[in-house]
Amino acid sequence: MSDFDEPEIYRAILESLGTGVCVVDRNKKIVFWSDGAEKITGYLRHEVVGQSGKGREVLQCDEPDCESCNEESPLDRAMKTAHLAEALGFIHHKAGHEVPVYIRASPVHNAHGSIIGAVETFESPEQSESPDHREAELKLTGCVDEITGIANHAMMQSHLREAMGTFRDVQVPFGLLLFQLEGLAQFRTSFGQEAASALLRMVAHDLENTLWRTDFVGRWSDDEFLVILSGCAEQALHSIQGRVRRILANDRIEWWGERRSLPVRIGNATIQPDESIESLLQRARQSLIEAPTHDHSTSVQAKTASSGS
Repeated sequence: MSDFDEPEIYRAILESLGTGVCVVDRNKKIVFWSDGAEKITGYLRHEVVGQSGKGREVLQCDEPDCESCNEESPLDRAMKTAHLAEALGFIHHKAGHEVPVYIRASPVHNAHGSIIGAVETFESPEQSESPDHREAELKLTGCVDEITGIANHAMMQSHLREAMGTFRDVQVPFGLLLFQLEGLAQFRTSFGQEAASALLRMVAHDLENTLWRTDFVGRWSDDEFLVILSGCAEQALHSIQGRVRRILANDRIEWWGERRSLPVRIGNATIQPDESIESLLQRARQSLIEAPTHDHSTSVQAKTASSGS
């Protein structure tokens, strides 16, 4: 008899996966919650196992266009159709912020072929590709921003040309989000380069971990970041912008004892027929300039030194 004939071996394997794994019965009561699910959601096993609907509550993002929040979630569709169901969605982390996830759900059958439940896996974009690997690739080509570790201006220009070419050839849309940290120069003068660099790295990290691996994030200028949203039509742009704004508003750097903030203004634009890269960027910048403070800006909280360094 092989050691792998023991059912507990397979359970241990599932529990150790970095990918989130959730198994529910026909009544959607959670019967299995992996280590990966704990790490991604913040909810521990004893908080969810045995509860009905807890997985759906965690994976619900309160956005009208989110596939996992529809009346039939991937779990519902998998049990109803007996086929694999997939969706892009956002989870509500226990700490209160949102994490983008890719969801797959499959029906579970008993020995007689009857559906007795479903298994759902979910993973965040940062699990799909190592940030260190991505940064190393950029460094090899000299296209990485030295402070933040993300794409620099030249690399983002290359991505823009690529997105524009794809749009012209096969009409795949894309959108831009332009972020500006207001008062960064004064912040640097008051609290030092190290504090300003820490703040820039935090924003870059938030943007990379909030968006999908098919999107591009780069530092556009000293106080600006540019995001290229691949396949993004106009109706989805504001929803994505809102999610990013909320995540930025909830983050902060630890720097000595005093808490300060920098406002982040956000402009946006989606590609239009017969438009050039220059005009698209101009519309994004105009949107940033005209953005009402209560709708399109947020604050990046920073704990900083009370005197310059």
